[in-house]
Amino acid sequence: MASEDDHAQIVKDFDAAVNMTPAELERWLKTEDAKSVGWAAGEPKSAPGGEESVGHKSGAHIVAIKHRKKAELTDADYAHMKKVVGYVHRHMAQRPSGDVEHSRWRHSLMNWGHDPLKR
Repeated sequence: MASEDDHAQIVKDFDAAVNMTPAELERWLKTEDAKSVGWAAGEPKSAPGGEESVGHKSGAHIVAIKHRKKAELTDADYAHMKKVVGYVHRHMAQRPSGDVEHSRWRHSLMNWGHDPLKR
């Protein structure tokens, strides 16, 4: 079980990685672009309307976490927060060249609560 200090660091890292508000993320997750990226159950997502991607599910969990009070966070929430931070850091390091505004790379990151174009 993680200590209070570990939890505080996880929250700090999570808040730095997730730069979309819960409302922004909820709106984004309803779009076709959000539903069209990512992979499900280890397989590429082949078509809209297929199984929900891991990133899309993550976005819903992020929204739930953001709506909880610190005292309500579970060990599973902290584990997911660490997973989100790792994902965002790894994928930011893989930024493609050129305009990324409508890229699958950006859309995938947005499913995980991070908009790389947001300042």
